[in-house]
Amino acid sequence: MARIVMKFGGTSVADLDRIRNVATRVKREVDAGHEVAVVVSAMSGVTNQLVKWCSDLSPLHDAREYDTVVATGEQVTIGLLSIALQTIGVDARSWQGWQIPITTDGAHGKARVEEIDGSRLVSAMGRGQVPVIAGFQGIGPEERVATLGRGGSDLSAVAIAAAVKADRCDIYTDVDGIYTTDPRIVPRARKLPAVAYEEMLELASVGAKVLQTRSVELAMKQKVRVQVLSSFEDRPGSMVVDEDEIVEQPLVTGVAYSRDEAKVTLRRVPDKPGIAATVFGPLADANVNVDMIVQNLASDGTTDMTFTVGKADVPRAREVLEKERASIGYAEVLADPEVTKISIVGIGMRSHAGVAATMFKTLAEKGINIQVISTSEIKTSVLVGAEYTELAVRALHTAYGLDAPA
Repeated sequence: MARIVMKFGGTSVADLDRIRNVATRVKREVDAGHEVAVVVSAMSGVTNQLVKWCSDLSPLHDAREYDTVVATGEQVTIGLLSIALQTIGVDARSWQGWQIPITTDGAHGKARVEEIDGSRLVSAMGRGQVPVIAGFQGIGPEERVATLGRGGSDLSAVAIAAAVKADRCDIYTDVDGIYTTDPRIVPRARKLPAVAYEEMLELASVGAKVLQTRSVELAMKQKVRVQVLSSFEDRPGSMVVDEDEIVEQPLVTGVAYSRDEAKVTLRRVPDKPGIAATVFGPLADANVNVDMIVQNLASDGTTDMTFTVGKADVPRAREVLEKERASIGYAEVLADPEVTKISIVGIGMRSHAGVAATMFKTLAEKGINIQVISTSEIKTSVLVGAEYTELAVRALHTAYGLDAPA
């Protein structure tokens, strides 16, 4: 007997037929003698509609009320799935984040999990009951509902798996595993049987949408074995595990892209000590995540400072920068949303020289201009014009020998 946390995303619970399919999969694990907890997202498209309503009323809405609105999507799903499970003879009960409780900090809309008491869930599973838990949500300061950011149900599932000491956390989605890149762009992309935590963390952080970044970070920290597999097909999935469990470590494991980036440039910023802190400190205080950064020195003692933020954060970033204009002293702020971040990731990059050079040469041969570059030990990312996204991904996938045989 194993203890398993099963997580189902929005496409897996998009309508009543799919919810019935999920119930059947859960029953299969229960009938096999396993203790099971289930984490679900809102039905496909529901969260997007809730977010749109908030934004239409006010682009700079109160994040606490935003959380109140968007957390309702998961509440519907847990009730429906519990009913579906009860209908086929499975003892199930719905749980919202505050009932467990999942306690978070006060960064509404992007809250971080601080603590989960898994004792009540363990007790319920011990009685043969299946807890059906609302992903994406917890309880923040002042006992207000708080949400964990887009894709936060993955984080909920991993955190709960750690809290109940689960043997495995199965993430069911609309793909049957983790691929070398997006198969919709590169039909010859290969499914990976296993990926190291560190590689998956980098892939998730640079745009691979299979798993949320913070969920992988927590899985790595807590040593939670994660399996990604399809809700619709009975095929082996991809495991996310310790690097030591990976038998073959290729030079580059995958090519990822993100269309969710926007490039922000501050023109003619005074080049003096502390200016970076003056720019990025207030952005951090406003929970605006900054990614790639490049600074160019001009001959007159000023600099152009370019960085990327999420497209959804551009209005808030503009507001913050405008408030700080006097203290920063920049001439103007420019925002360009028509960019894409392209990244190559692989543990094998640690011990091989020339990996980035291959990337730059490949893009140059395709006539693709690189606007910004950033690197880590196992990742190289570049910012390019959005119109070159598919061309860049295909070219790099072939250049690193990742194409599956015809």
